Amino acid sequence: MGDSDDSSKRKIAVLGVSSLLLVAMVVAVTVGVNEKVDERGGGGGTTAELSTSSKEVTALCQPSTYKDTCEKSLAKSAENTTDPKKLVQVGFELAADSLRESIKNSDTLKEIAKDPMAKRGLEICDELLETAIEDLGRSVDELGSFDMTKAYVHLDNLKTWLEATVTFQENCKDGFVNTTGPAGDKMREILKTSEELTSNGLAMVDGLAKIFASFKFGGSRRLMEAQSEFPSWVSPAQRRLLAADPAGVQADMVVAQDGSGQYKTIMQAISAIPKQHKIPFVIRVKEGIYKETVLIPKSAEGIVMIGDGQTKTRVTGNKNFAAGVQTSDTATFAVVAPSFVVRDMGFENTAGAEGHQAVAFRSRSDNSVVYNCAFDGYQDTLYAQAYRQFYRDCSITGTIDFVFGTARTVLQNCKLIVRKPLPNQACIVTAEGKKDPRGDSAIVLQSCHISADPAYFPVRHTNKAYLGRPWKEYSTTIVMNSVLDDLIAPEGWLPWQGDLGLNTLFYAEFENTGPGAAQGGRVAWKGIKKLDATQVEKFTPGKLYVEGDAWIRVTNVPYVPGFMKS
Repeated sequence: MGDSDDSSKRKIAVLGVSSLLLVAMVVAVTVGVNEKVDERGGGGGTTAELSTSSKEVTALCQPSTYKDTCEKSLAKSAENTTDPKKLVQVGFELAADSLRESIKNSDTLKEIAKDPMAKRGLEICDELLETAIEDLGRSVDELGSFDMTKAYVHLDNLKTWLEATVTFQENCKDGFVNTTGPAGDKMREILKTSEELTSNGLAMVDGLAKIFASFKFGGSRRLMEAQSEFPSWVSPAQRRLLAADPAGVQADMVVAQDGSGQYKTIMQAISAIPKQHKIPFVIRVKEGIYKETVLIPKSAEGIVMIGDGQTKTRVTGNKNFAAGVQTSDTATFAVVAPSFVVRDMGFENTAGAEGHQAVAFRSRSDNSVVYNCAFDGYQDTLYAQAYRQFYRDCSITGTIDFVFGTARTVLQNCKLIVRKPLPNQACIVTAEGKKDPRGDSAIVLQSCHISADPAYFPVRHTNKAYLGRPWKEYSTTIVMNSVLDDLIAPEGWLPWQGDLGLNTLFYAEFENTGPGAAQGGRVAWKGIKKLDATQVEKFTPGKLYVEGDAWIRVTNVPYVPGFMKS
């Protein structure tokens, strides 16, 4: 007993120091914006004046990508206050100010942008950067409430939100691909400061997460997860909500085209959600083809949407990139509110292969659960843009990159059906977009089935299909315990452009079956990994969602946290 107590005390002491290190490390990076702001504004400060960084500062900045900026900026900011929390607040406020300055600059660029796509790209940047500012703000709050008994929760939230800020800035820049004029180059220059900030911040938090992992603080973590199995607002009745027959669900709103509900369109219902609504807030969408563009806004947190079935309740649209619409704007159904849950619905974009990028469903919903839904399109069907998302028993059809994005995404027991592309086009199932190596985003296909639809089947060996390609440098995709039909080319994976990401991506296949799972002809890039069961296990949802999977279990959808059999 005595030895155990001493060990526990030592562990608590070390973790207490680690908590302080977290604050200090985040300070080290977040105040890095200070130097950049001064450089733009002529606010003084020579290299000599910034040379007060100590060995401790150097150590704190060691994990960061932009070490010089980190060290100089921390030394300068340390002259003003020694209160760690105040420094964190100042650092993130400076980061937010930097992003606000970017928004102001984008407003100026709008006046000179003649290309309509570039002008719309700038507007999208505004919205994305505002969201990044919000994520920085809640990161400040998370640090302020840091509780060592819930360390994994705090660290996972911080990593999720900081990676999202990296993602949104990258998404902003992506909006200028194939546009004309100077707006894209100017925006890339404007974002340099905030990109350095968020990358360094993510590196610092990732470093601390590894410290916790090295101490194997697993017992307390399991206790923490057991104590927080369900959120406090969830009643036993609400836990059974998604297990019920949709017809018998007591909904807060009903949408029905035949007039049997309060609203005839989904957007009418969304617009009528009270600002101070209860959570969960249930919307029943009865059978029908809903030809509308739907956006669930940030304010609509905790919405549960229930249809009558994948083929019965359908939301359809046809916006597409070929018609001059930005990719994110092509989504038939988009959700940016946290804790969105949906079941028994279908979402489609009917633009066809000739429409190029044409999204059926775009999600930026943190802790989102999607069950028994269908997503039908061609290129870019399902856009899992950011945060943490779980899909179970879903069907996704498409041609190119038809599951893509930078969320921590698990598709469990789903069907991925490849459709016939345009002549001379290859088909690619996934395109994961991790930009920063410290992020945890990934696309995980677990116990899924990849097959060809009837129209594609005759040309599957001419228009070859691949498991994925790297949208960004650190693209991460795992295919495990899945059935791969013979449409998958022997090479398995396809480059994006040249050698982009081939050495830095992280792709793995584990215990898949079917003729398309044969490994003999697979590409031999440096980023292709051969993993054992222990290594692959961290990509199962019970491990990938580091803080635990209570937000999935609370919905009562069918769910396996660990391995599933093929």
